[in-house]
Amino acid sequence: MPDQTEQRDGAALVTGGSRGIGAAIVRRLAADGWAVGIGYHAGADAADALVAEVEADGGRAVALGGDIVAPETLDSHFSTLEETYGTVLVLVNNAGVTADGLSPQLKDEEWSTVIDTNLTAAFRAIRRAIPPMLRARRGRIVNISSVVGLRANPGQANYAASKAGLIGMTKTVAAEVARRGVTVNAVAPGFIATEMTAELTGDLLAHIPARRLGTPEEVAAVVRFLVSDEASYVTGATLTVDGGISA
Repeated sequence: MPDQTEQRDGAALVTGGSRGIGAAIVRRLAADGWAVGIGYHAGADAADALVAEVEADGGRAVALGGDIVAPETLDSHFSTLEETYGTVLVLVNNAGVTADGLSPQLKDEEWSTVIDTNLTAAFRAIRRAIPPMLRARRGRIVNISSVVGLRANPGQANYAASKAGLIGMTKTVAAEVARRGVTVNAVAPGFIATEMTAELTGDLLAHIPARRLGTPEEVAAVVRFLVSDEASYVTGATLTVDGGISA
């Protein structure tokens, strides 16, 4: 963890940051000196434990609870970080849910819940983040998509639509803000060892060229690169972290 002289100006917000991929991203960003807002909906204990872990290692973090589908929740997250740490210069849209089922059986509520959480909330977060980033003439936005947004996965029409939508939105917003020092990229994980993949069978590994699940830390490492100064000329890109499954 960095000492006080290595702390960065401004803050980072990671939605869905209390567990799995999100928690790994929080740890990476905090280790690089960012004050990190850990967005979460359920699991306050996990968020608080992660804050304690980051602070014990010399970093800065705050738990930000609430349902990000509600616009006022996102605005509260940004306001809290701005008042404490300054402009939110890093936004990682990681929050996501699933409600699987074959297309003829998907209910309107299952469609709306996934689209609203995975795509609409990410758009609202981007819309809130961009004006201060433009004024600062710097910023990093990373949207956590999925290989399901790039290839078919029967039973996930709603999830695939939300993740493909993130990729399309990433490209468009990247083109809109590139001249002002703000980059917008997507990361598309494959099958990563998290709670969401805990029930997958071993037969799945035969379809992954690497013959293993990925780790949250491997995804976080790619996010860390996209947030870094070294990635200042990378924008509108979608980087896959999937062991070759989309090759």
